[in-house]
Amino acid sequence: MTQTIFITGGGSGIGRATAVLFAGRGWRVGLADVDRAGLAATQALLPAGMAETYVMDVCDRDAWVASLDAFTGGGGLDVLFNNAGIGSGGPLAMTSFDEIDRVVAINLVGAINGAKIGHAYLKRTPGSCLLNTASASAIYGSSGLAPYSATKFGVRALTEALDGEWAAERIRVRSIIPSFIDTPLLNTATAATNRSIRETVTAAGMELTGVEAVAQAAWDAVHGERLHTYVGKTAHRMAFAARWMPGKLRKMMRGRRRG
Repeated sequence: MTQTIFITGGGSGIGRATAVLFAGRGWRVGLADVDRAGLAATQALLPAGMAETYVMDVCDRDAWVASLDAFTGGGGLDVLFNNAGIGSGGPLAMTSFDEIDRVVAINLVGAINGAKIGHAYLKRTPGSCLLNTASASAIYGSSGLAPYSATKFGVRALTEALDGEWAAERIRVRSIIPSFIDTPLLNTATAATNRSIRETVTAAGMELTGVEAVAQAAWDAVHGERLHTYVGKTAHRMAFAARWMPGKLRKMMRGRRRG
């Protein structure tokens, strides 16, 4: 029987690369995004008949139900990939409340919506998996990315909480924790500066990780036993520093804001 994965943020970046990988290995893919053109572009990269698209905002709970019902035919789902997210950068004091609300709504509440609504479909398939996209910013609070970092900490916490809650139902819960990924999200301008997140990241000497590596990590996470899968050198270095050198990591974050 063909396995199924429903991917939010499927119109570009990590979502698109993951769709290509899973469809190429015989999975039927549901692609959700607010970007109709992006969805069509992703679908065009996949084998014929292997993908269905849904123009959907992860903040819209009715749209979640309608899209999952349509994709599953009211049946079960093997993987729900909570991947949709937006970037935000700059000093918190200079960030508008509208931007803060939007980041929290999409990155965190959207993931909670997907988990709560998706549960009914996942529990119909023993051994199913909820996969969440967190971030290296969920390892240690990142100065200059406070709202974004806070939402990704929330996604990590959601993963850990549901890993406990859903174990008895044989629903596996996993997260990928990537470094900064080379996607359009990094082109977002940072508050009170003329620089994009991409420029801020590269100026700090941190590498960008390709989306193909993240897609492979998503595959490994779905099929493996690790609760959190780190992707990219920065993520691994930050995880090591947070555990063994938290003082150095704190100093680095404080110094970043003085620079």
